[in-house]
Amino acid sequence: MSDLLEPLLVDLAAEGARLRERVAALGEAAWRTPTPAAGWDVATQVAHLLWTDEVAALAARAHTPEGKEAWDAVVLQAFEDPEGFVDAEALRIGAESPAALLARWDAARPALAEALREVPAGQRMPWFGPPMSPTSMATARFMETWAHALDVAEALGETPAQSRAAADDRLRHVAHLAVRTRDFAFGVHGRPAPAEPFRVELRAPSGDTWAYGPEDAAQRVTGSAWDLCLLATQRVHRADTDLVAEGPDAEAWLGIAQCFAGPAGAGRDAR
Repeated sequence: MSDLLEPLLVDLAAEGARLRERVAALGEAAWRTPTPAAGWDVATQVAHLLWTDEVAALAARAHTPEGKEAWDAVVLQAFEDPEGFVDAEALRIGAESPAALLARWDAARPALAEALREVPAGQRMPWFGPPMSPTSMATARFMETWAHALDVAEALGETPAQSRAAADDRLRHVAHLAVRTRDFAFGVHGRPAPAEPFRVELRAPSGDTWAYGPEDAAQRVTGSAWDLCLLATQRVHRADTDLVAEGPDAEAWLGIAQCFAGPAGAGRDAR
């Protein structure tokens, strides 16, 4: 197991527990509150997270004969509807009762952590895109949990300022992923990736500075880690961030940043 994995799993567990605490206190009607994701209510958001945790655990166990058989069955099911498979599963599971959703998610979160710990050293696990290391999968699961928790918070009336005030430095996992997926974001928009690395300097919730890339890079991005994470998960419009770009390639990136898999997203309208 990578030395990076265990701290990631600790933070993933904490992020999941924070969202779990929020939704567990809701009544049945509140679980059916629409969220910013079109057609998804609070229950659908939780259903998507628990389903992805379950499927990621299957992928992590694909190094065993039984695990490979279970993972292959999921892939065959996805082939039947590649574009709508994930959303369909979220909507199907989201129709279950809140108690059933919580029980299923409570089982899925620790099961995924254990499955990731058991992936043989140096081995990647299959996924719907390129194979992933357990550390990369844990980072992706953290990003999704954080982003979908924001959707739930917004649906329940939490303001952007309140969400920002509650942020902590676990956000670094999302910021790291946002920077790492720069070239992916250009690719999904059919554009060649910039040849040169960027310098990215971000202000953490704690006030620390998180820096990536060479100090003398011509293309630079500076601002709050919170805003870059919102932008890369497409929870905010570029115009509503404090991010400053120096250089045309850096400015172009902030217009298309995306750290989640799949086709280019539509993003959010400016406030």
